[in-house]
Amino acid sequence: MNVRRSAAVLAAVAVFGSAAAPAAFADGASPSPSTALPSGLYGKSDPKFDGVFRQSYALLAQDTVGVKPAAKAVNWLTGQQCASGGFAAYRADASEPCDSKTQVDSNSTAAAVQALAALGGEDKSLGKTVEKSVAWLKSVQNQDGGWGYNPGLPTDANSTGIVVGALVAAGENPANVKSQDGKSAYDALPKLAMDCGKGDGAFGLADAKSKKLSPNADATAAGVLGSLGKGLVVAPGKKADDSAPKCAKPDTASQAASNGTGYLLDVLGENDGHLMSAMPGAKDQPDLGNTADAVVALAAAGQRGQAEKSAKWLAENSAKWAKESGPAAYAQLIFAAHAAGMDPRDFGGADLVERLGAQGPPAQTASDSSSASASDEKKDEDGGTNIWWIIGVGMVAGIGIGFLYSANRKKQQP
Repeated sequence: MNVRRSAAVLAAVAVFGSAAAPAAFADGASPSPSTALPSGLYGKSDPKFDGVFRQSYALLAQDTVGVKPAAKAVNWLTGQQCASGGFAAYRADASEPCDSKTQVDSNSTAAAVQALAALGGEDKSLGKTVEKSVAWLKSVQNQDGGWGYNPGLPTDANSTGIVVGALVAAGENPANVKSQDGKSAYDALPKLAMDCGKGDGAFGLADAKSKKLSPNADATAAGVLGSLGKGLVVAPGKKADDSAPKCAKPDTASQAASNGTGYLLDVLGENDGHLMSAMPGAKDQPDLGNTADAVVALAAAGQRGQAEKSAKWLAENSAKWAKESGPAAYAQLIFAAHAAGMDPRDFGGADLVERLGAQGPPAQTASDSSSASASDEKKDEDGGTNIWWIIGVGMVAGIGIGFLYSANRKKQQP
């Protein structure tokens, strides 16, 4: 579900060596002095490692709270689409076009689809962009019905979950999107759910070498959302059902979602409403990003009580993390606040909407929209067309990351 900066970093390290890691993990890493950031980009750091991810999350979060992003911000994202329809996480140079070696992935593509589908409305250009991406996602579906991070990698809960959200956002029924073997995501996800005794109902993350599943909270949040047919934006339920679900054999997607919900409730209950980091070397370190994901998943499952409790913990402890992490973090908090029925404009005293807006170009106003509409009509009269600048995507060879993006950035301490 989270196309984290660290995932792209790990991918880059796999390709270019460990020398790439320090700069990539540096908070607020800036581009080289000779490289100017695009005016439509959210965030102040080089988009090389997380541009599509943070832009997609920022645009979707703004739409969620009724803010219309600047046209150039939307243009920057659409410009990252490759000819295949896919989007890439790692970009050696985000201003250069795709080529045959550009490594597109399911997660970046699915995040972009959710954002652009939300913004599309009657915009035919955005509609075509979304359609092309969905077609690519369908073309790389695994035979078991799920998706891996890159085409050809084994199915995992995180990738499958975020793709399900993209399909739903694009108006597709995930149950009808099937592989050549006749399998859908709802067939694949239960296979990634662990037994009640062994994994307490969690969705598992596969070890890169042994391929054995181990319980993982972020994979579980993604698996729950995917199994319920939900995306990154979840409206709070009108009536909460806070009774702890009983764990049973995950024969169906709905039962796997129920089991995963119980697992999240248990883990959050053990840690005062938040998750702890599973990053190597992390010790007693809260995981704010994955906690935000868990809030959205629990809200989707009808567990509004725990969703609110965890969201309130985030409201009290997330200010430093969000400031250091940038637009994607503010977007995640907006998703969590929205799902928990809290006001993102007064989240622990912080206006998340304002702070996210400050990370990118000013949002459109009513007058901007009117001017743009008039300009488009004039172009039509003159025989002109709307131009979506193709900024393209960079090159990366052989990203071999099988466990994707459950890891967070190093600094998660509030």
